[in-house]
Amino acid sequence: MPQPPSAAPRDEPVIRDRGDACPGALRLHAADDGFLARIRIPGGLLDGPAALLLAEAADRLGDGHIDLTSRGNAQLRGLGASCGGELEAVLARAGLLPAPTHERVRNVVASPLTGLDRAGLPDVSAWVAELDRLLCASPAAAELSGRFLFALDDGRGDVAALDGDITLAAHGTGGALLWTSGARRGVVVAASDAPRAALAAALYFLDSVRAAGTRAWRVGELPPEHALDVTELARRVGRGGEVADVPRRPPGPAPTPALGPIAGGPGGTVALSVLAPLGRLSTAQWSRLAGLTGRMRLTPWRGIVVPGLPAEAAPRALADLAAAGLVTSAEDPWRSVTACTGQPGCAKSRADVRADARAVVERSAGELPVHWSGCERRCGHPRGAAWVDLVATPDGYALTAPGRTPATTPRKDLAALADALRAARTTPATDPSQ
Repeated sequence: MPQPPSAAPRDEPVIRDRGDACPGALRLHAADDGFLARIRIPGGLLDGPAALLLAEAADRLGDGHIDLTSRGNAQLRGLGASCGGELEAVLARAGLLPAPTHERVRNVVASPLTGLDRAGLPDVSAWVAELDRLLCASPAAAELSGRFLFALDDGRGDVAALDGDITLAAHGTGGALLWTSGARRGVVVAASDAPRAALAAALYFLDSVRAAGTRAWRVGELPPEHALDVTELARRVGRGGEVADVPRRPPGPAPTPALGPIAGGPGGTVALSVLAPLGRLSTAQWSRLAGLTGRMRLTPWRGIVVPGLPAEAAPRALADLAAAGLVTSAEDPWRSVTACTGQPGCAKSRADVRADARAVVERSAGELPVHWSGCERRCGHPRGAAWVDLVATPDGYALTAPGRTPATTPRKDLAALADALRAARTTPATDPSQ
């Protein structure tokens, strides 16, 4: 069973002979279906006017769709080679380019339901804005890779399970625990000082990269002799930060937002939690979400949370979203199906994995999530949980799952593939890696 790469420091250093080519809003990526722009949306927090401007850009410059990423960001595909200046102007109007020199490093995920439910946890959404402000104001932070990730967790453990390069989690009363990827110990800081501490940790990483001379993009790529040390981290954070153990993540998937209405918002309001099938929305679906309350939260699980609905309006709004093709309940077979771009958008893919997923989704439902990949890179696969892995090969789809013997099914035999996939997702098994 393939698992996400370990975040622990590696025995061998990762030697990069080039800069990070991760796509951005200004650095477009050439794909087989046109150019791609990835727009960072810190914490997934997006207001309605900005969302509608994105939809306008997708219709006018792209293919009329918006893709959600596993970091709560948005992508536009099918862009023309000469649209960069026009897209930049739209994003600037939307307030999505506060610092063009830093636009690729604003990778910040946050607990999507923070402050919106009755969990009794602190609202850490204010950390998002402050960390983003500090990042954009730091010339040194512009050197971070476009893959570097900050995770801001309100204590429920959802985004902490994503193993960000820098994680902040609410801790105790009025505090926050800061730790780096793969670490067993972190530093306790005041909640009000948490964003500044996160930036200090990121700058410590950059110092270690320079010292190692390996051009590492992620904390887990640092060689052991240059791994980040919690004592040094505490010194750099300053202000009396004490060292404490990082909480162990319980086995099983991360506590992602439930689908449907979420009660407990400010003033008795309700939030609606939905998913986009395969993380892809038409601009009509996107605009419908943006128009409900004028606020959206994109999740790292390719979902959308719409906060602030009056309780009496929530049932009708949820029914409308279901009718528009969005996933609104845990019983929907699309609930735990993800896929890479596949053909025709990716030249490396061996199959149109999204079309194949659509062909068998009704017949292959099960408890375990499944990810379809067009090649061995497995772009966009789930993090931190057991999952069923389908990879297109020259001979068909290679299927691996926890506790099962890997097998390959011919790509054209979709009926057999659906049967094998359903069995893999529903057969109780113990993951030997746990």
